[in-house]
Amino acid sequence: MQQYVVPQFIDVENKILGPLTVRQFITFLVGFGFIFIIFKIFQFWIAAILGVMAFGVSGLFAFAKINGRLFHYFLLTLLQTLQRPPLQVWNKSMIVEKTKYQKAAAKEYLPPPKQPLSRSRLSEVALIVDTGGAYQEGIDEIKQ
Repeated sequence: MQQYVVPQFIDVENKILGPLTVRQFITFLVGFGFIFIIFKIFQFWIAAILGVMAFGVSGLFAFAKINGRLFHYFLLTLLQTLQRPPLQVWNKSMIVEKTKYQKAAAKEYLPPPKQPLSRSRLSEVALIVDTGGAYQEGIDEIKQ
């Protein structure tokens, strides 16, 4: 039987610059791009305040994990939950009755009446029981 090398630690991302992974590096590149655009559009003091906020948001997306899940996955799950909550409550007062129900006549279940065994049939059934079912004559009449 051949032996194969089993990959381990497949959930660990590759590091490219020191402790930064590829995903974190790209997230920071996008964040610094937004900061650059902010500094080109706004005056220095407004741009500095907005730049600090943009840096914080990009750091949040790059490093934050909530319950072991990356922040952007958590945010997507939160938005999906807010759009359609998992708990659905039925409110009877909001239902409009469109059909009229007619009460069906209640039929009582009457079991078929049992026919009393005659003396001759009773002796025949006793013979079947005594022989362990080996007696076959008249068996069709008994099974009715």
